[in-house]
Amino acid sequence: MYRIFLVEDDQSIAGAVAKHLDSWGWEVHRVMDFQRVLEEFQAFGPHLVLLDIGLPFRNGYHWCAGMRKVSRVPIVFLSSASDNMNIVMAMNMGGDDFVAKPFDLDVLTAKVQALLRRTYDFGAAAPLLEARGAVLDTGDNSLTYEGQKLELTRNEYRMLQVLLEQKGRTVSRETLMQRLWETDSFVDENTLTVNMARLRRKLEGLGLTEFIRTKKGLGYLIE
Repeated sequence: MYRIFLVEDDQSIAGAVAKHLDSWGWEVHRVMDFQRVLEEFQAFGPHLVLLDIGLPFRNGYHWCAGMRKVSRVPIVFLSSASDNMNIVMAMNMGGDDFVAKPFDLDVLTAKVQALLRRTYDFGAAAPLLEARGAVLDTGDNSLTYEGQKLELTRNEYRMLQVLLEQKGRTVSRETLMQRLWETDSFVDENTLTVNMARLRRKLEGLGLTEFIRTKKGLGYLIE
């Protein structure tokens, strides 16, 4: 049974979400003490986090940063503030997805299912993928280059995996978005752009400049 950690201070929303997810057979823990979110998170040991941004005492970004220091569990931000600035901030803080309020419970469930599936039920893949001396280890979601090991977020790993599986061929933005979020519901293209920019900065830090090339109007390519 998957465990979902729900950090939402609006009790009507939290109750509705918890009830709906519970009907799918998932165990849901609703945070009650918003000064001890990280302690409850560590005690519960969830498979996925639903995290509101506007919270009492400290905002969701603060708690996301704390979770990322101890865990790589998928984090989905929930917020009525769905402007680009908040989406960018959520992704840069380590979030895996962003759901704008008000949301349809079935759409939220589809996103949760997709994220759980690709995180924990992803089928067997080639153990190593390589390009230009950089090796992606599908066992621990890391990239190694010239003796340096780069830890990747889930989205960064999935982008590299898809591009390396299609090495030498251009992968469209639509294909990347479908493979990352695995849902028919709308995903803001800016979310992919933010994730790609963050990944490129990390790669450049390893010395892998222009490792991922942009083919204008077509998509992305690793040669």
